Amino acid sequence: MGTSAEEVYAAFLEKSVQFISIYLESKNAPQAALVEMENPKQASSIITEMGSYPFMILGMPRPIRASAARLEMFDDRPRKPGRKILCRWLDPKEPEFQVAKKLKCAVRKHAAETLAMLEVNLEQRAEEEKLASQQSETLLAQYKKYDLLQAVFEDGSAKRLGRHYEMPVADA
Repeated sequence: MGTSAEEVYAAFLEKSVQFISIYLESKNAPQAALVEMENPKQASSIITEMGSYPFMILGMPRPIRASAARLEMFDDRPRKPGRKILCRWLDPKEPEFQVAKKLKCAVRKHAAETLAMLEVNLEQRAEEEKLASQQSETLLAQYKKYDLLQAVFEDGSAKRLGRHYEMPVADA
């Protein structure tokens, strides 16, 4: 029989996984997933473990968060009983007009802040891609250097140069 971690993983694979769309960010943005577990105890243990240990992919830690589901997270949640949404035009003389005006300003401010954060996120992503390309170029250059050194030792050029300069060259 498997260990407890293997049993949790097997139970995780059997459960439904639903990816949650993030409409305010680009397609390359991080994703969110809703994972259903067998019981609340299992879900809380996984949330605790994900907070304690880094999530590793190919030996590199990846940023990941886990939290328990709340009603506010779902678009298709049922509305509260007895609550109806009413829309009407407000006269500027009404007292709710100022509240509506403040809400309108807050929505515009939040939209502007979201746009600014998206721009910052795009700039960071561009910097990360630039750094990744620099690192891959450096890695390729290092690989070419080691390949050249290996070729020099394999064809005997290093030994000939060592004899020419009267220096001992050990086989590598």
